Amino acid sequence: MARHETGAEQQSVKPERRPRKYGPSTVATLTVVRENEMGAFLDAETGNTSDDILLHKTQQTAPVHIGDRVKVFLYRDPKHRLTASMRTPRMEEGQIARLPVINVSKDGAFLDVGAERGIFLPYAGMRGRPQIGEVVWAKLYTDKSGRLACTMEVEDEMRRASVSAKGKAHVGDMVSGAIYNYTDAGAFLFSDERYIVFLDNKELPPRAERPRIGARVTARVTFVRSDGRLNASLKEIKEKALVTDADRILALLRERKGKMPYSDKSSPEVLKDKFGISKGAFKRALGHLLKTGTIEERDGWTYLRSTHPPLGEVPRRGGEGSGV
Repeated sequence: MARHETGAEQQSVKPERRPRKYGPSTVATLTVVRENEMGAFLDAETGNTSDDILLHKTQQTAPVHIGDRVKVFLYRDPKHRLTASMRTPRMEEGQIARLPVINVSKDGAFLDVGAERGIFLPYAGMRGRPQIGEVVWAKLYTDKSGRLACTMEVEDEMRRASVSAKGKAHVGDMVSGAIYNYTDAGAFLFSDERYIVFLDNKELPPRAERPRIGARVTARVTFVRSDGRLNASLKEIKEKALVTDADRILALLRERKGKMPYSDKSSPEVLKDKFGISKGAFKRALGHLLKTGTIEERDGWTYLRSTHPPLGEVPRRGGEGSGV
């Protein structure tokens, strides 16, 4: 029955029902018009009380009373009824933030913006394919249907929110932040200091080992650009990388009981596949291990040296030149 003014001649007039003004995944400020044991009902402004929207007691963050104007987030309950909650998004439309992925569907994903329900992130607005539990940079906006939605296309917002690193960051400094995009040339990172940091492909791990979009990483500054942005690397400096790469070679040798069919004559493709490093890095690490006497090479194979004589050699006995 429609809510309408009192009066004999007016009671017989049926008010014109206006189209529904508010839909799910929207934020609205509505008036409390009645209450019952379940909670409060908000005027949907259609001219018909049957359209009033329930604000359940469990969805109230503070007591409300008839006549109050209440800011609410609207969503569909399990029975597909339009329902209200005073738990509204923590961010305003147009703002960007790091948001947790709380669900993934065939049409996209849902991000937690602090509202009663997750906000939809369509595939068209994704960078990569975020998974449940990951945290990604995203912007809140209103789509063509008038509903709140999210997008990971935040390059313009990052640019406006960023600050120049000139005079503040220097080559060799370490910067931490989250990756927000990959391009054909490399990755982009937004640092905790609000610097935009570029990671060229050659400064990233092999593709199979690269951090996912949204992941937090720490990178070493390699160049401070004239536009205030930074170039950086996720690779270790050569001295540390040499030790790391040598450890990889030793690990595979031990796994293969002290021998492997890989040497400085192996192809770059094979070495990249087996060790995840370039042939140049492999040769540097191999040379280091040869110099220290940890390994030896024979007939295209590499052997781990031990206290026992290398394969194929006969131990010398005491006598001239034996040193015994």
